[in-house]
Amino acid sequence: MANSTSANLKLTVQATGENSGTWGQITNTNLLVLEQAIGGYSAITVNATTGATLTFSNGAPSNGKDAVIKLTGTITGNIDVIIPDSVEKTYIIENGTSGAFTVTVKTTSGTGVTWAATDKGTKMVYSDGTNVVDTAFTDLSSDITPQLSGVLDTNGNDIIIDDAGAIEDDSNNPYIRFQKTASAVNYFDVTNQATGSSPSIAAVGGDTNLDFLLTPKGIGRVTLDGNGKIQGLAEKVNVNATYTSNINIDTNTQAVQLDTAAADANFTVNLRGDGSNSLDASMDVGESITVAYISKQGATAYYNTTVQVDGTTVTPVWQGGSAPSSGNTTSNDVYTYTAIKTGGSVFTVLAAQTQFA
Repeated sequence: MANSTSANLKLTVQATGENSGTWGQITNTNLLVLEQAIGGYSAITVNATTGATLTFSNGAPSNGKDAVIKLTGTITGNIDVIIPDSVEKTYIIENGTSGAFTVTVKTTSGTGVTWAATDKGTKMVYSDGTNVVDTAFTDLSSDITPQLSGVLDTNGNDIIIDDAGAIEDDSNNPYIRFQKTASAVNYFDVTNQATGSSPSIAAVGGDTNLDFLLTPKGIGRVTLDGNGKIQGLAEKVNVNATYTSNINIDTNTQAVQLDTAAADANFTVNLRGDGSNSLDASMDVGESITVAYISKQGATAYYNTTVQVDGTTVTPVWQGGSAPSSGNTTSNDVYTYTAIKTGGSVFTVLAAQTQFA
């Protein structure tokens, strides 16, 4: 029986009794081919427009048998690198070509794996004899769940999270979710500190002046769970140019209301959360909230005769011990109201009137 050749690495398969005096050389060559397949490396220069075909010489080392292949050269169009049909083999292939064109590693008759025009990376692929398949072992976006056995060090690189992507707990519940803004230039810096200094979260980016927005959900509030220190504070003012004798102070959206139109009648002030939410629903028992109403007075003075919370009349505790009986002509009368929630729908309201001429 004559020698034959293996299907994939094209090794010489020696028949019994053949190759007297030469079988040792043939065996050594087979071992060299096996060494190529396990740990061999080739840099293959591809043609600029036609690519390359990997060679599989019978009974001899050849570039298609190497474990690792680097494709080199400048390409001027999309190219194919061909693995002959019926060869079954695994490869690590690096696209080291120059030129912004695709590189596809495929079988002669089947499909393959494509490097995008700007992808100069490395892939682990295999030929099943019909097609070339991407193992995706080097791609963390494949359908696997990688498990870290040590610290994740980004080595100076960024972590990219898709729009609405999240950092989750071990039950897949979000800790933090990230929302994308197109062409964003402003963001946060989170800075740790050494002993004696405080860590910080700062608004930074392309704009010179940036607000720092914390948005609770619905009528929830931003809570400082501990002592607070404020270096500067601006309060929301609702400027109203049309006078009405029934004034709603929406504590969820404003701290001050300024009427620029002069009062033409005595008035009622109603404290509420906003047009859709009561003050009772907006506050917890044991909380207080303070707002101010600035009433413009003309030649005839008018004043606050009734105070309400959520549309129900309450009797305030007035500064000085008695409710005002008049306003002040040609002035801005400032009324302040502090509502203290002492129970469900139960409020103590402290009130004061001050003239600013």
